[in-house]
Amino acid sequence: MTEGGPPRVPSVTRRVTQEAIDRYAAASGDFNPIHVDPEYARRTPFGGTIAHGMLVLAYVCEALTAEFGRRWWEGGRLKVRFKAPARPGDLLVVSVSPSPRGGERREYVVTVTAGTETLVSGTAEVPAD
Repeated sequence: MTEGGPPRVPSVTRRVTQEAIDRYAAASGDFNPIHVDPEYARRTPFGGTIAHGMLVLAYVCEALTAEFGRRWWEGGRLKVRFKAPARPGDLLVVSVSPSPRGGERREYVVTVTAGTETLVSGTAEVPAD
């Protein structure tokens, strides 16, 4: 915990692979060809497969769960905007930083980047201790 404020959440870094995308498709039942069919996906404006948005958000939840555990599971809220797709080969960095807002719920700024590109941005709220 930072002095007098909410804790800084350690970042999470994950490499997106086609194997992880395929496993997520099998677990979720979402076999949209933009995710799992490289030949189909090459002919789309994306130029190749992209990760499921919820797979990317799972990495955000991993960071929040590691720091807050049950508080995140039972009372956490996440509000994000997808700005760009995550692609196989991307090294994603999930950053969660305290926001100046406080009170009964602590707010955090959430970003997911791949290199210099921001893929996801938004906020997470966690019940205060």
